[in-house]
Amino acid sequence: MKKTVLFIALLTCLTGCSGLSKLDFWTLYDRAGWQLPEQVIESLNINLGDHVADIGAGGGYFTFLLAEAVGPTGRVYAVDVDMDITEELEYLVSENGAFNVVVILAELEDPLLPDGTIDLVFLCNTYHHIIGRRVDYFSNLRTDLKSEGRVAIVDMKDDLTGILSLFATEGHWTPRQLLLTEMEQAGYRHQSGFDFLPIQNFEIFSVN
Repeated sequence: MKKTVLFIALLTCLTGCSGLSKLDFWTLYDRAGWQLPEQVIESLNINLGDHVADIGAGGGYFTFLLAEAVGPTGRVYAVDVDMDITEELEYLVSENGAFNVVVILAELEDPLLPDGTIDLVFLCNTYHHIIGRRVDYFSNLRTDLKSEGRVAIVDMKDDLTGILSLFATEGHWTPRQLLLTEMEQAGYRHQSGFDFLPIQNFEIFSVN
């Protein structure tokens, strides 16, 4: 107990006004404590029956939450470019009985989504990995989206200070203005943004 109190006191001293007040001290090392997944999902305004693509799905952290949101009549495409990751994700999908999830081993330039069927494309900590080709990538992605389709991007901030800067790995972030500019160049309209995530930008774009 003394160690916990000392740890919290140390964090308080180190952070000052760095923004850590948005975090729960007790869950600093629990992803849910800073990722706030329930708030993220709620902010996406997903409807039952929607088709959602989770690009850069990784271990499926958001995949299964999205699968719950779209319901049994919807579909989630869990997209990744790493074969080992997609094989593990297929196993998890089977184990969890998430039969509304389709795992896709994608190409670097193409998520291999079915054309014109996607209501929402979601990316969490993936945007910065699409280096040097983002405008073309997202411009081409428009063919996969429905006419009212949206793209939601959650990516690490580039201006973290204090203890929050420990969450950032060099090069694994995107300046918000660059994100907005590139998506506009790709043909999207900035629809909304949220500031409740302490270490990530969260922006939503539409094709119209």
